[in-house]
Parts: sequence; C-alpha cells; structure tokens
Amino acid sequence: MKLEDVLSARTAEGIKALYGQDFPAEKIAFQKTNQEFEGDITLVVFPFLKLSKKGPEQTAGDIGEFLKSNCPEVAAYNVVKGFLNLVIADRFWVDYFSALGPAPGAARPLKNEKPETILLEYCGPNTNKPLHLGHVRNILLGWSVIRILEANGHKIIKANIVNDRGVHICKSMLAWQKWGHGESPRSAGMKGDHLVGKYYVEFDKHYKAEVADLEASGLSREEAEKKAPLIQEVQEMLRKWEAGDTAVLDLWNRMNGWVYEGFEETYKALGVSFDKVYYESQTYKLGKKVVEEGVQKNIFHKRADNSIVVDLKAEKLDEKVLLRSDGTSVYITQDIGTAVERVKDFPDVRRMIYTVGNEQEYHFKVLFKILKKLGYEWADNCYHLSYGMVELPEGKMKSREGTVVDADDLINEMIDTARETTEALGKIEDFEGEEAEKLYRMIGLAALKYFILKVDPKKKMLFNPKESIDFNGNTGPFIQYTYARIQSVFRKGKAEVPPYGVPYRVAVHPQEKELIKRIYDYPAVIAQAAREYNPSVIANYVYELAKDYNLFYHDITILKEQDEQLKKFRLALSARTGEIIRSAMDLLGITVPERM
Repeated sequence: MKLEDVLSARTAEGIKALYGQDFPAEKIAFQKTNQEFEGDITLVVFPFLKLSKKGPEQTAGDIGEFLKSNCPEVAAYNVVKGFLNLVIADRFWVDYFSALGPAPGAARPLKNEKPETILLEYCGPNTNKPLHLGHVRNILLGWSVIRILEANGHKIIKANIVNDRGVHICKSMLAWQKWGHGESPRSAGMKGDHLVGKYYVEFDKHYKAEVADLEASGLSREEAEKKAPLIQEVQEMLRKWEAGDTAVLDLWNRMNGWVYEGFEETYKALGVSFDKVYYESQTYKLGKKVVEEGVQKNIFHKRADNSIVVDLKAEKLDEKVLLRSDGTSVYITQDIGTAVERVKDFPDVRRMIYTVGNEQEYHFKVLFKILKKLGYEWADNCYHLSYGMVELPEGKMKSREGTVVDADDLINEMIDTARETTEALGKIEDFEGEEAEKLYRMIGLAALKYFILKVDPKKKMLFNPKESIDFNGNTGPFIQYTYARIQSVFRKGKAEVPPYGVPYRVAVHPQEKELIKRIYDYPAVIAQAAREYNPSVIANYVYELAKDYNLFYHDITILKEQDEQLKKFRLALSARTGEIIRSAMDLLGITVPERM
C-alpha cells in the first residue's frame, strides 16, 4: 500500500476517534511539504475544522499526535497554521527501498486497471520542404507522450498525416520543371527533401519578382499577386493534378518520393517511427460523404448558394463552412473524414490525440464539436496536444524565404557542438574513432531533445543550441554524465549490481533519504506526465534526481565504506538511481551512455 493511502486511512481513524465523526479516507489528500519546513508530507486540515470545532493549529496538533502514536510510519510532526507537516520514519524509507523492484517505464508499464488504445498523431509535414525546428518540437513532443502513455499501460497507434497536395506542393513542382534541368537528389548530392525545398524557395524568388514588376506597371499588390503568370501556372497545375493528368501525377510521385526518402533519414536520426501514415491526397475527399450525411440528419444545413455550413453559435463558436458552393471541401472537412476513417482502421481506438501547434486551437475546438454533433461517442475523448512555437535568438523562421532552421542541419550542428564541448573538457581521452563519434551523436541528440522537452509544451520557447550542451546545468548531457558516473562506480570498484528484494538494516544519511524519497515519487511522476500529456514533468524530475545523486556521490563514501552492509546498500541505491535515470530519459526519447 502507498504511503499516502496508509496515512489517509489512519487520519480517517483519527478523526473518528478524536471527534466522533466519519470522514472518507479517499477524500483525504496529502501534498509534499514545503521546503521551508521540516517534514516529508503535509496534510491541510481546513476541511476538518467543522468536525473538530477547533482552530486549525489545534486540529492539526490533535491529528499529528494521533498519527505519531498510532502510525509507525510517522516519526514526528510540526504544525504551521493549518498545515500538519509529517516526518516519515527512516525505517519506512529503508523498507520501501528494500522491497523495490525494477523501475517502471515504457517496456515495464505501471499497473493500469483501464488501459486504452489511443491513436496519437504527430509530425504532420508538407512535401514541399524538409522538416524544420518547428517539426522537431512536434516530433519530440509526440514521441515522448507516446512513451509516457505506454509506461502507463496504454496501447498507442503512432500516426502521421502528410500534406502532399495543394498549391504549395505545385509551387515546388513548377519551379523544378522550369529551372531544375533534370536535377535529382543523386546528381545534386542532396537529400530529396532538401532538393524539393530548394525549388520551393526558388519559386518564391521568381514569383516576388513578377509581383514587383506588375506593381510597377500600376497594379495593386493584391491584383499583382493574383495575376502573376507563375501563380496562374501553379493553379493550372493543381487543376490538372485533381483531374488526374498523367504527366503532372508522374512528376508529383517522383518528387514526393524524393521527399519521403529524405524524411525517413530524419526520422531515423531522431529515433522515431510511425505505425500508420495518412496522406492528404488520399483523405481530402473522405469528409464530403460524412458532411452530406450530416445534412440529411439536419445536423448541417445548406445555404442558398449550395454551400454547407454548421452552426456552432450555441457552443460559443462561429458558423463554419464545410463544403463550398462549388462542392469542394475545406480543410476541416478532410479532418472530419480522416478521424472517421481512423476509427474504421482501428476499431479499438478510444482516444485520439492531435499534436499540432497552438495556432490551430480554434480549428480543433470546431472539429471536436462537429464530431460530437455527428454522434461519435469517441469525440469526447479527442484532444489537441497544443504546443507553443519555437524561436531562435535570431527571431522567427520563414519557409518561403529559406530562413527556416532545417532539422538535419540542426541535428548535425548539435553533434558538432557536442564534439567541440566534449573535447575541450577532455572528457573522452580514452575514446577513439567510431566510438567517440557515437558518443558525440548521443550527447548532441540528448542536448537537443532535453532542451526542448524540459519546457512545458504550452509555452513558447527560445532554443539556443550552445546553452543546451552544458555538463553542469539543467541539460541532457548533465543527466547523461550522472548516469555514466554511476556506471563508473561499479567499474572502478569491480562491484556487481545488488539484486532486488534484499532487506537492508542500515541507518540512512539525510541525503540517502532524499534520494529514496525521489525514487519513491517516480511512479506518480509518470502518471502525472500522462494525465497532463507533459514530458517536462519527467524532464524536471530526472534533473532533480540527478542533482540529488551528485550530492550523495560527493558527500558520502561508497566503495571505501568499511561497513559491508552499508556499502551494499549504497551500491544498490546507486544502481536503482541509474536505472530510473535510464528509464526516465527513455521516456524522453534519449539514450544514456555507459561511460563518458
């Protein structure tokens, strides 16, 4: 039984014994003690004042004295106004640690009485450009939430939706036709997604020149943008694509193929994968049938111009067009169809999570309300995993102007920075060649992933590559180094990792107690991160755990301890800490090295 459950039961008994009143144990909640005060766990007594008919301090004193006398887990207490701070006996922490089993994680999930099948969509790239820093935050967030949900016992369908059709795709295609001279990824020595992105930028350059010329001839900016020959050619190409023109489709397939090969390299570098990829070229018509069925059921209505709309004013949202007057669909129509299709593909899915930037919050509010109106029970369990934009010290990124931070360039820069920093610190003198390069990659990716994931997803963030690689701060490399330090303890001492379930009879140092308390929190942290879809909860926890271990390592003897029982206990404490660091970092998609 968890400590909190024991204390809740004993507190309920105390209220009955002290005041002759019943209070449900499940409604008695504890919280961590404020660092300013002595104690491990705190009870707020204000809910009990009507029962005690006493002031908060006296009520807290009554309950504290009862718990100290009747609950062996409680060694002492103190009262600060209406807060009862309990000091938990050292014996409890040692017994808890002695009974500890392997650390939970994605491969060894927590016990879950109600596991679900959840579809989580992440990434969502366009095939007219390579993945960039914004995609990196999306991908890392989505992957980490997947791992965290798996660690809570859920089955996850990892889905991607690729925007592979539309005007922006045709811009790259037309530019390649005009100025590509048959260039291919092989002939150019470029990844395919980079090559296609190059022509997207090329189109924009020529288009802007045309618009400027038309403006100079007397047209307004709006007129010039519509009448520029390039944009008209692009619109004609899109019409041919939708009509199934063979030549246009052949070019579309060829260039998209280049892009997909490039994407796969980036996914592999980031260590992520997908179970199902949906393509907008295959899904953009799916919603039309659903919308037409909604009209027949009087859920949607048709205007005089034949457009179809849904009225969401009662839900404090606007009226939304679902089909234009010419019968063509809008973006949300496609999302309706795709959602329905996914449940057909995976009938066991009970929850759908969309990892998309916060600029689309209104879109998803509308989508979920529409699905609810259509009568889909699972609509209540759709969730927009919204996240803030990523900016660099230099400012915002713009795809059309070629100022986006490319994901591949960023990964390579992180690895190069890891190499420079590590060599400057002299941390890998005994590493050579391929082994050193593997370590640089591990450190560079850890720096990137941790720096992004330690920030609450809802917050906008500023990414600074140099700050992310620091062996002493709140960074991935610092935590990796702590893990490697733990492994070095066993190598230096030629010690074996103590088995689980060994009963220890030792007096614990305050820093050992703090480390055990932090280990005790890990399952609750995994559960909280899943409830909130928030990897930063894991990231900040594992940083605090690493800090606690480093204090323990510096101040307490391990290998030179003369008391054999105490030495084994400290080795076990080191091993369990390392195991949790490895598990927590895995939930963030980060690998830890055995030595650094």
